[in-house]
Order: sequence, then structure tokens, then C-alpha cells
Amino acid sequence: MTDAEIEMVVAYIRPDKLSDVKQGLAEAGAPSLTVTNVSGRGSQPSKTGQWRGEEYVVDLHQKVKVECVVSDIPAGEVVDAIEESAHTGEPGDGKVFVTPVSKAVQIRTGKRGPDAV
Repeated sequence: MTDAEIEMVVAYIRPDKLSDVKQGLAEAGAPSLTVTNVSGRGSQPSKTGQWRGEEYVVDLHQKVKVECVVSDIPAGEVVDAIEESAHTGEPGDGKVFVTPVSKAVQIRTGKRGPDAV
């Protein structure tokens, strides 16, 4: 069996939408995920703040990176679940990327390919 049927879905979302995305993924049958706090910028406008009388510009916004590797359900369903649960309609909602995974190994058992996922 080849590993080509394994895909990684990576989403960059607003931190306040994380619980909605986790629930959406669980309902789609993809409860396993990895979450990382990240900063980035895109189409979301920068904000100006003031600290101790000095103005500063915040152009790197706090985001959450959600990674989900799937083999038993279509990656399209995972993407749809993230899109529906993270959508607010405002700039800065985030992006979703899907990439093929060429190899997967479960360290504890030694399983390989889709069985490792």
C-alpha cells in the first residue's frame, strides 16, 4: 500500500475560533490534531497602539496553526469543516492548505503508511 493517500491539512485561523474548529473536526471524524500559536500577516490590516506615550504598529497578528493528518477520511471534508467553523466574514479569518504526505511512521508500533495515521 502506498503512502500517497495520506494528506496533511494545515490551517491558520483566529485564536478565538479554535474551539469551534475542534468541534467541527470532531464532527467530521477527524478528532486528532496539532495546535501551535503563531504570528503572521496577510490581508488583515495593521493596528496602531500606544504604550507609555509612544505609538507603535502591530502588523503581525496572533493566529493558531492547526495541523491534521488524514488517510481514512477525505481531506476535502476536513477543509470544509475548518472553513465552516472558522468563518467570520472579516479579513484575517485565515487560510487552509492541503499537502500530500509521502511517508508516515508510528514510532511506538512501527506501523507505516495509512496504518500509522
